[in-house]
Amino acid sequence: MEDFNEFQEEEFSTAFNGKTILRILAQLKPHWLWVAGFLFTISAVSWLDSYFTFLNKQIIDDGVAQHNIQVVLDIMVPYAFLLLLQAVGVFAFIYLTGVLGERVRYDLRKKMFSHLQNLSLSYYNRTPVGWIISRVTSDTDRVAELVTWGMLDTTWGVMNIITAGFFMAIINWRLALLVSAAIPVLVIVASWFQKKIIREYREVRKINSKITGAHNENITGVRVVKSLGREEANLGEFSKLTGEMFRAGYRAAWLSALFLPVVQLITAVALGTIIWYGGLQTQFGEMTIGGISAFVSYITFMLFPIQEMARVYAELQHAIASAERIFSMIDAVPTVVDLPGAKDPGTIRGNIAFEDVNFAYDDAPDETVLEDFSLQVRQGETIALVGPTGGGKSTIVNLVCRFFEPTSGRILIGGTDYKEFTLQGIQSRIGVVLQTPHLFSGSVLENIRFGRLNATDAEVEEAAKLAGAHRFIMDLNGGYKAEVGEGGNFLSVGQKQLISLARAVLADPEIFVMDEATSSVDTLTEALIQQGMETMMKGRTSFIIAHRLSTIRRADRIIVIENGKITESGSHAELLHQGGHYYKLYTQQFRDELTREQDPFLAGRLAAAS
Repeated sequence: MEDFNEFQEEEFSTAFNGKTILRILAQLKPHWLWVAGFLFTISAVSWLDSYFTFLNKQIIDDGVAQHNIQVVLDIMVPYAFLLLLQAVGVFAFIYLTGVLGERVRYDLRKKMFSHLQNLSLSYYNRTPVGWIISRVTSDTDRVAELVTWGMLDTTWGVMNIITAGFFMAIINWRLALLVSAAIPVLVIVASWFQKKIIREYREVRKINSKITGAHNENITGVRVVKSLGREEANLGEFSKLTGEMFRAGYRAAWLSALFLPVVQLITAVALGTIIWYGGLQTQFGEMTIGGISAFVSYITFMLFPIQEMARVYAELQHAIASAERIFSMIDAVPTVVDLPGAKDPGTIRGNIAFEDVNFAYDDAPDETVLEDFSLQVRQGETIALVGPTGGGKSTIVNLVCRFFEPTSGRILIGGTDYKEFTLQGIQSRIGVVLQTPHLFSGSVLENIRFGRLNATDAEVEEAAKLAGAHRFIMDLNGGYKAEVGEGGNFLSVGQKQLISLARAVLADPEIFVMDEATSSVDTLTEALIQQGMETMMKGRTSFIIAHRLSTIRRADRIIVIENGKITESGSHAELLHQGGHYYKLYTQQFRDELTREQDPFLAGRLAAAS
């Protein structure tokens, strides 16, 4: 968790960001008809609210004060009709707002998910999962709430001020001007609070991302946590994070809470002034009782929405902090992209050549992983990569898959620089089986079919047989329809690896990569995986990263990688004869394995398994 906490998220200034607001509002553009309907209905309802107050003034002055019941009855008929119309308007804008919110939320998450699919592996190497999950879930909720319910309250408030001001001017324009003097004071107060509140909300969002990441790490690593008795230590670290969020959230809530009383105090002063001044006006016949009553209602009518807008304003700061993080992710540029004019290769069968390749990861540009690396791989050749951890083995296959690109130098496929091909054209023709296989929630059938979505059930079953997975799948409760659980946690590591291999077999790749695929399985399962590997490698260029002798000694060529360079190259027998680094690996790491394979009983078990 310490490394996670040290991750530095991008910082944002505390200045009010108008560009961010415009980008937030731009999310409404595809749904402008819904927005127009929403704005029209909320404006109509607000106008009716003000008009009802004006009708109440007429009832008091022309009806009640004059003891004229007919005037009251004449006003009540249209009053009742307009109340019914207002009810329809309230239903309409609430419905439109609810649907609009879901559409904005859907669009944002779809856009973010699509962009995440296009980002390079380097982004995921430096960005914790918690940051990404927080942005896609809670941050999108904040933005969607702002552009729907927040805009509803804001529109309601603005229209209330406009309509109330209009009717107040009709009743007494001098008094209306006096009321309007309170509005600039409120704007100044809001501007001061804005700078304070947004700073704290940015800190809240930042810490919330850390908390989400800590949750993710503790849940996915729960077995390690329990086995090492780390519960109390993790709780302490987690409590520290939540304590930081509490303090930032407390400061933000305190400022937001203080904002409302300040607004109410200004409201009370304005209301008292109006009642005093209006009372003086009645003595000279320039103001009626109904007019004063209407003014008091209009002031409340104006200033109560301002209080609501103050709440929305505080939420706006929170939403801006969320939006800044959303847009920073959407604006992240993939480091590996198609060049202009890139074409589909049609096939990537052919010789592969590394020519003076240098490579360093983006987060450590000064630490060269490969240096002047050159390698020629013939079509259909099986290459095994061995060497110490961190030597550059996985980097080589990542470059072949074009998950990364050389810092300098070239990689050729069939004599053509592979940058001239599209990423989809290359990666769709490469099958990869990793050390830690990843399965998706769903059935065994769905996970194998992930390799080729249009495959029939018969083709899926055939792929499983070729990979050596069919027998254990049929023993599962439900067979191919058995659920694998989240991440495949209903299955053993070996079973997951066999399904992963079957998925690669079904995809029928032209280049096959296995990265430590047998390091976490038992010997019997390894025999089944090797059987599937031999099926996969027939006629395909293959790269194998492994430490087990039985996995790599059948390779056409074994290459020893140390410090980003090739130190030895040859067949299993040739390297043993040289007595170099590979020989030491063999004698130190593979002696026990060789002894087990020479045991007659175990050899019989392996033969039965295959």
